[in-house]
Amino acid sequence: MCGIAGFLALSPDSGGRAVLERMTAALRHRGPDDSGYYSDDTAWLGHRRLSIIDLAAGRQPMANEDSTVWVTYNGEIFNHASLRPELERAGHRYATRCDTEAILHAYEQYGAGCVTRFRGMFAFAVWDAKTRTLFCARDRLGIKPFYYYWDGRLFAFASEIKALLKHPAISARFDPEMLPEYLAFGYTSGERTLFAGIRKLMPGHTLTVTLQPEGGARLEISRYWDIPAPRGEERGAEEWIAECRRRLEDIVRMRLMSDVPLGMFLSGGVDSSAIAALIQRMAPEPVKTFSVGYREQAYSELAYARQVAEAIGTDHHEVVIGRDEFFGALPRLIWHEDEPLTWPSSVSLYFVSRLASERVKVVLTGEGSDELFAGYSRYRFYDVNRRWAARYRVLPSGLRRRVRDWVAATSLLPADLRRKLQHTFLGRDESLESLYLDNFYSAFSAGDQERLLGCSPGNLPYADFLRAWDSGRPGSILSRLLYADQKTYLVELLMKQDQMSMAASIESRVPFLDHEFVEFAASVPDSLKIRGRTGKYILKRAVEDLIPKEIIYRRKMGFPTPLRAWLRSPDAAPLLEKLRDRGGLLAAYTQEKEIENLLARHTAGIEDATDRIWRLLNFQLWGDIFITGRASLAAEGFAAV
Repeated sequence: MCGIAGFLALSPDSGGRAVLERMTAALRHRGPDDSGYYSDDTAWLGHRRLSIIDLAAGRQPMANEDSTVWVTYNGEIFNHASLRPELERAGHRYATRCDTEAILHAYEQYGAGCVTRFRGMFAFAVWDAKTRTLFCARDRLGIKPFYYYWDGRLFAFASEIKALLKHPAISARFDPEMLPEYLAFGYTSGERTLFAGIRKLMPGHTLTVTLQPEGGARLEISRYWDIPAPRGEERGAEEWIAECRRRLEDIVRMRLMSDVPLGMFLSGGVDSSAIAALIQRMAPEPVKTFSVGYREQAYSELAYARQVAEAIGTDHHEVVIGRDEFFGALPRLIWHEDEPLTWPSSVSLYFVSRLASERVKVVLTGEGSDELFAGYSRYRFYDVNRRWAARYRVLPSGLRRRVRDWVAATSLLPADLRRKLQHTFLGRDESLESLYLDNFYSAFSAGDQERLLGCSPGNLPYADFLRAWDSGRPGSILSRLLYADQKTYLVELLMKQDQMSMAASIESRVPFLDHEFVEFAASVPDSLKIRGRTGKYILKRAVEDLIPKEIIYRRKMGFPTPLRAWLRSPDAAPLLEKLRDRGGLLAAYTQEKEIENLLARHTAGIEDATDRIWRLLNFQLWGDIFITGRASLAAEGFAAV
């Protein structure tokens, strides 16, 4: 796990080395062990190293045998040792036992097709001096980040946006076209970011910049992998379950590759518990496990994590955080993520990462299982709602609309019941946007945004999700929902996982997102993903002998945070006051009276606006830190909350 950065100078740049050093210095937290640079007056490659494999000989940027091909790389190629014999038979000479060198020789041998041979998590840039080509790639699921800037003259790339901003030709400018998607989802799910001109290389894609003989450069982006459509294989349930277990053992064993201490994030849920149990069986000594909880016991999963740790015999460690630590860290963590925090769980993830960094350099996590095997209740709930909505359609549309308006406004029903009904077909129309996206993702619906912004949102906030949903793939409603979530929601979760662990200078690995395991999961029948009220049925059955059944089948909590209670407390006044700051970014794009109305209704207890306040607060802080030049104000009042 490392940090990479670099750029192409289409004309000689005497100040390039200083720029490269500033870019890589911004990534020091990703690689505190070493730094390295390469340049030939055209290509400038930088690297920050967190030493995991071949500690002595794995320095980067790394060159091939004749120094005509150079690579800067972030990640792990877990099958690099199995690639080596074939590459050596083809005449390539290895100087290290590092996985970085496998990328170099595979690129020499197979060109752009090298990425199809890698099994792991990666983002890299290869400079081929002979062809004057920069070849960049990102892993299939987007576990490792890759950001870039291209204006037709300058191409620059980095593991994090903040490194790109150290280049003098790249300025931090907000892209207002992305505001509707941010207000809805809390993140941008396509290639564009909140920064104008800065983009993400999407998962499963390569990017090639070729310098032209007549001057200038050509940029091309290609997709090399996609999640396969369901194949409809005929097998018995027990055969599917047995294969799931066999594959799970393989992917965990593969991710134990390390020359440094390794541990596990343990939430006490089935995903992390199963992986921890498998590591414990494979490791020669007790695996170190790490958990985070809150002082408010109702929101803490520490008791479940302890139960698992005791049952399987791990060396267990915990950290407990409260409101002061949570909000005190928020501005710094927004800087680490480069964009507003989508989920409050980013903060707890940082604290458990910091705890783990005191004892290990590598951790495994349970991320990804819910998106593969339908672990979220929203999948089942949407299906039930969709079926009832089809029956409800027999009533005239005008009558359905009056019922919807009544549910939203009546004082005859308790507020809690009214809120629950608004999440059903009685309170929504039957479109995917309303019944699924507005229902489970959106903080600000289209109507909310129109009032907040003072105009109709110019951009469709759900465009990227709907593009994946409408991709024309064969399969069931559930398989299409999972595919769209894997292409959007999961990519953002992985960014959070990467940035928060790297903020503490540790590498996180996600076994469930091994691409061959993802391909297997895509082929599993719906009936083995959701059975009755049980999601992830196949996985739970596959690990029943590893961990206590009460852990496997307990209700999912999903990193809960006491944010609602904190923001309803009178002590939250300094945070809410941040939203009223007319010198902040919010003032330029939102209606002041709508912010005031929202805060008044929230503080009076008329409605719970926690999700919307969280979104606006993060946007305001992000603007202070990166856009408005008021970074020194970002932390004011937070430590005292």
